[in-house]
Amino acid sequence: MIDKVLHDAAAAVADIPSGASIAVGGFGLCGIPSALIEALLDHGAADLEVVSNNCGVDDWGLGRLLQAGRLRRVVSSYVGENKEFARQYLAGELEVELTPQGTLAERMRAGGSGIPAFFTATGAGTQVAEGGIPWKYDAEGEVAVSSPAKETRRFTADGREREYVLEQAIIADFALVRASKGDRHGNLVFRQAARNFNPLAAMCGRITIAEVEELVDPGDLDPDQIHTPGVFVQRVVALSPEAAADKRIEKRTVR
Repeated sequence: MIDKVLHDAAAAVADIPSGASIAVGGFGLCGIPSALIEALLDHGAADLEVVSNNCGVDDWGLGRLLQAGRLRRVVSSYVGENKEFARQYLAGELEVELTPQGTLAERMRAGGSGIPAFFTATGAGTQVAEGGIPWKYDAEGEVAVSSPAKETRRFTADGREREYVLEQAIIADFALVRASKGDRHGNLVFRQAARNFNPLAAMCGRITIAEVEELVDPGDLDPDQIHTPGVFVQRVVALSPEAAADKRIEKRTVR
């Protein structure tokens, strides 16, 4: 088996070029690959297309790349926590493909499973299927790019016929994920809620880079507990204790 560990995050992202598409794990600020994102920011790649459930917040996660003007296009399901995201979108600086959350998850899983497209009932009878959702505005606030109409078909399931929408799989040039534990062969374990979009992002990247909070030797992980097999992972970066502990909270609620 190949030892996939690199000595730091900078080395792991050094060959990500401008214009690349990148799938990024995490949900809100939970389980985001913050060290790899910071390394990518320092690396300087621009004109990036990001596939992620959301785009972080204004000063953390993918919001850091957004603030620096590095993102060209975002495929996402929720963007409500980022004011700069809304500003760039409405100003025509950013193209945004909003996708229902479950559909986005399945598009990523399908990409990693070799399934080119699939039918889903989600979005049938709406602009998701009919097209016309603004993807990008121009400087005058007019719609410059709209979502296209999608193929629909009727199927009978559970005894009733209904309309389904054809959705295409997502395959990204690179994927960035964060795991609680990982070994040198790239087998990954995600902790609790961090097992959100991370396994899906890992599947759909042609080159998947994982930052791990705890690096263990091959054989130390119970095979039955592994969430992402090493076959999906090409590079592993072990975080320092300080980096592993640096986890932000989106909204702190106290009594």
